[in-house]
Amino acid sequence: MGSLLDYWRRTRTPVQKFDTVGGASSYAMELTRRTPQVSLTRHGGTSGTLRVTLTWRMRTSDMMGPQVKGGSRSLRQALRNPLELFKPAEVVGHTQGVSSVDFDLACLYELKDGSRGALQPLGGLHGDFNEPPYIKLTGDDRFGTASGETVYINLDHADDIARVLIYVYIKDGSPAFARADAIISVVTPNGLNIEVGLTDPNPQARACSVAMIEHDRGELVVRREVRYVYGFQSEIDRLFGWGLSWGRTRTTG
Repeated sequence: MGSLLDYWRRTRTPVQKFDTVGGASSYAMELTRRTPQVSLTRHGGTSGTLRVTLTWRMRTSDMMGPQVKGGSRSLRQALRNPLELFKPAEVVGHTQGVSSVDFDLACLYELKDGSRGALQPLGGLHGDFNEPPYIKLTGDDRFGTASGETVYINLDHADDIARVLIYVYIKDGSPAFARADAIISVVTPNGLNIEVGLTDPNPQARACSVAMIEHDRGELVVRREVRYVYGFQSEIDRLFGWGLSWGRTRTTG
């Protein structure tokens, strides 16, 4: 039997909704503090569909905590049903009352013509793939399953896009970045899977800027950010000087 980590790796690849050249991801690259940036241009990823996904799982200590604290009765139940320990995290999370944790994937964008905006589930700001901003947000996943939120970027219009900031925020419930292992995957049309883990989270943070996609010295690059804020989208905006006007359900440039 493989390890839980192997199971997680096998099951966290999101379902593809748009056709991409080369099919499924063929190899992965992790962006870290030491290697924070990768050039899509050098890896041949400047046309077709760039797919950005969010997946997450509650940490083992949080999943197991209620069973351990429940005393001998919970222990006996676990021994009678050992397969319960191997349930997918989204099932365990739901049965243990952490379903109020809702990580949302979102982005800020700026086009070359100066227009700016945000795409996010809150307010129904989903964008458009074939028209400006050439970015589409789909799905809304409460449990981090493989068919959750995805941002699609139309790289056939890469010259029209100045920059895209990918970020994650907690819409409902208490701050929970420290209780989950969350990963952003940026998958190029030719199969390169660029991963950015939301590492070293602040326990009180409610939002995190994860990655910037922009033109740098003639190349299209993905750069790791991973910067936490205590507030919500407007604080992400201020952190990067985007300059949007934020309301309760919509934003305007």
